[in-house]
Amino acid sequence: MSRLRIAVIGVGHLGRFHAAKYAGMKDVDLVGVVDIDESRAKDAAAEFNTRAFTDYRDVLDRVDAVSIAVPTSLHRDVAIPFLKRRVAVLLEKPMASSLEEARDIISAAEQGEATLQVGHLERFNPVIMDLSGSIKRPMFIEAHRISPFTNRGIDVDVILDLMIHDIDIILTFVKSDIASVEVVGVPVLTDKIDIANARIRFESGCIANITASRVSAEVMRKIRVFQPDSYVSIDYAKKAVDTYTMTQDKKILHNYKEINDPDALETEIASFVRAVANNEKPVVDGMAGLQAMQVVNLLKDSITIPRV
Repeated sequence: MSRLRIAVIGVGHLGRFHAAKYAGMKDVDLVGVVDIDESRAKDAAAEFNTRAFTDYRDVLDRVDAVSIAVPTSLHRDVAIPFLKRRVAVLLEKPMASSLEEARDIISAAEQGEATLQVGHLERFNPVIMDLSGSIKRPMFIEAHRISPFTNRGIDVDVILDLMIHDIDIILTFVKSDIASVEVVGVPVLTDKIDIANARIRFESGCIANITASRVSAEVMRKIRVFQPDSYVSIDYAKKAVDTYTMTQDKKILHNYKEINDPDALETEIASFVRAVANNEKPVVDGMAGLQAMQVVNLLKDSITIPRV
């Protein structure tokens, strides 16, 4: 198999990690890094022994695939030219700023017959991968994703920035349509919602209660799933899971498991490269990214901002 020619578009905080992963892969030729900040592009190029570019159009005809890690508001404009040229795209989440933009991106991928993967990283968290198949009848789910304020991701609200991670995971757990939602949110340090809580009721009867904040004093990334015969507590950050299972004779068994390998981003990128090389459907395709955004859109349309 020939080496895939790949570039990274946007080498800020996250894009730099993408470049590092590609640079270390034997079946990949990292042909360039692109950033409108020339000094940042040159620094990354020097670090990963590749070429620096300041305009993504300069690499359109040089690559088989790209990772796009630019601000969400630019995703559509940057992704579509590549997809129409049948260049595979790993697009950081959220896939777009709006449903219309997301659909435009999917349409371009279909038109160009190009691989499109959306960067919902938690799908590749080793804890989530280890639990594959064991979450069968969720009845109540509680998720918390809170962190201190940073300047990253503030071009969108906290629902699109952070909560979408847990929405995507919950949609993989709960195979049911949504019956109703209740949402409250507050802008704190930006002009957009910075902390939000959503309660989603599914037609199956499952309830999901999700809290996301980017203005908290601590970091927490946990999700708890209650089923008729078990309770599962997942700590994304610690890569650990507590499982409590009830036996037929009504005894409760507890199992604690830490999963230190592998690196989720490395697994995600390796999965993308494999999908491109083998012309396979990616784990998180454009429709999965759109489905998460549809729920986000429903929540945003239903949000209540408490009066002070």
